[in-house]
Amino acid sequence: MKIWSGSVVSKPVYLAVGVDTDGRKDVLGLWVGDEGEGATTWMTVLTELRNRGVEDVCIVACDGLKGLPEAVTATWPKATVQTCVIHLIRASLRLAAKQHHAKLIPELKAIYTAPTEQTAEQALADFTASEWGQRYPAIVRTWQSPWSEFTPYLAFPPEVRRVVYSTNLIESINARLRKVTRNRGHSPSE
Repeated sequence: MKIWSGSVVSKPVYLAVGVDTDGRKDVLGLWVGDEGEGATTWMTVLTELRNRGVEDVCIVACDGLKGLPEAVTATWPKATVQTCVIHLIRASLRLAAKQHHAKLIPELKAIYTAPTEQTAEQALADFTASEWGQRYPAIVRTWQSPWSEFTPYLAFPPEVRRVVYSTNLIESINARLRKVTRNRGHSPSE
């Protein structure tokens, strides 16, 4: 976000959205940062949320943000960190030729819609051994690298999975904020 602070500077804006047990979604806050994403920034944000009464967090969905998993564990030790499945799919497709996307999507879907972690592991092993896994080993690594942050949601029932597998809600809010700030130019201050 562009902010006037003697001159126009770009600063990161952090957004947190909560979903309660009734499925109600609330924007918990926006934070303007000075530094890049990291454990210190996220500890500040999560500590503020905890101090404001956010407790008993079940799962935190994110897109591989640096320092966030550690900050979540330090703030809410029982919470699970979930990598955004949509980001894994998009990252995978960026690594493949466009003409292969239609054939890759069902192969990847077998991984992220698996009923159990063991079934997902087998689907990934099958993909790895397949023509597509051999042609695109970087896609295999894209799924293997965050595996421990990808699989937690597989333990939840389908109703919960639909809520936590993606950060699209946050991305939608971010897109609206970008539109408003683009039309406005910059904010007068933080």
